[in-house]
Amino acid sequence: MVKPGDDVDSADVDMEEVEEKEVELLDDAEASDAAEDEEDEEEDEDDEDKVVAVARDEDHSDDAIRLYLREIQKTSLLTAEQERALARRIELGDGAARNLMIESNLRLVVKIAKRYMNRGLPFLDLIEEGNLGLIKAVERFKLSKECRFSTYATWWIRQSIERALVNQSRTIRLPVHVSDDINKLVKVTRELVHKFNEEPDIKSVADAMGVEPAYVSRLMVLVKKTFSIEHPMGENSDYSLIDTIEDTTSTDPAALIEDLDRYAHISRWFHLLNDNEQEILTLRFGLNDEEPQTLDTIGRKFGVTRERIRQIESKSLEKLRRSMEGEEEKSRAEALARQASTPQTT
Repeated sequence: MVKPGDDVDSADVDMEEVEEKEVELLDDAEASDAAEDEEDEEEDEDDEDKVVAVARDEDHSDDAIRLYLREIQKTSLLTAEQERALARRIELGDGAARNLMIESNLRLVVKIAKRYMNRGLPFLDLIEEGNLGLIKAVERFKLSKECRFSTYATWWIRQSIERALVNQSRTIRLPVHVSDDINKLVKVTRELVHKFNEEPDIKSVADAMGVEPAYVSRLMVLVKKTFSIEHPMGENSDYSLIDTIEDTTSTDPAALIEDLDRYAHISRWFHLLNDNEQEILTLRFGLNDEEPQTLDTIGRKFGVTRERIRQIESKSLEKLRRSMEGEEEKSRAEALARQASTPQTT
C-alpha cells in the first residue's frame, strides 16, 4: 500500500485492482459530492456563458460548445425508478436503454469536468474523457448497487478525467497515487479557501489531508505545470519554446560582426609586415590556430637567438600599432570633415 510519506517517484499502483473496491467504498464526502453534482445538474443553462468563455480561451468555437451544451439539455434527467428500469434493460443487452442512460447523464459529465478546468487539458478534452468514464459506469452498473446511478457514475467520470490528466497533461508522467494526492490537495485547498476566505498555509492543508507538511510542499512543486522544450508557441505557429531560449554558447551576431570587421583591419595591417615578421608573429601568438610557441622554439626554427626573435617581435608590433593609430586618426579626420560639411539647421 502506498502511503503519503512514500517516495513520489515510486512505481505506479495498479488501479485496475482497486477500481471496483473504491466504487463500492465511496466515502461520505464522495457521496455528498455526487449528490451536489446531481442537484447542480438540474441547472437549465449549466453556466453556459462561463463554459463558453473558457472554451474561447482555448481556441474552441463558441458555436460548437454552445451547440453541444444545448443538445445535451434536450434529454430529460432520470428519476431513481427510471434509472433502475434502464439498468434492468441494459443487463438484458438493450442497446437503446444503454444509449438513453448515457445521454441522460451527459450534463453530469460537464458539471464534473468544469471542476478540472485549467489543469492542463482543454475543456472539450475533459468532457471527452469524462464521457468515457460515464460509458464504463453504464456498462458496470448493477441493480445490486445500493445507490443512485449518478452517484456510482461520479467516481468513474472523475477517475477517467484524472487518469487523463496524469497521462496527457504533463511532459513528465507522475505515478497514479501521486496524482491522486495532488487532486486531493487541490480539493482540500479549495474547501479551506471557501471556508476561511483566504489562502491556507501549508500546515493547515497538511492537517486537513492527514499528511506531513513536507509532503504537501513536495506536492505543491509538482502541481506547477511543465512544458516540453519542443512545445509550439501557438496552434498554427512554426516556432517552438526552444526558439525563444537564448543559446549562451553561440556568438552574439553583433559581436561576430565586430570581430569580423576587426579581423579585416588586422589582416590589412598584417600584410604591411614582411614575410619573416608575419611568420614570427603567427608562431608567437598562435594565429594559425595552433599553440603559441616560445622565443627559443622560434629562434631554433630561424637559426637565430631568442633575443633576436624578441626584437623582431617588438619591431613588428610597433609597426602594427602605428598603422592602427594612423587609421584611427584618418577616421576621426573624415568624421570631423563630414560634420563640418553638414549644413546647420535653425
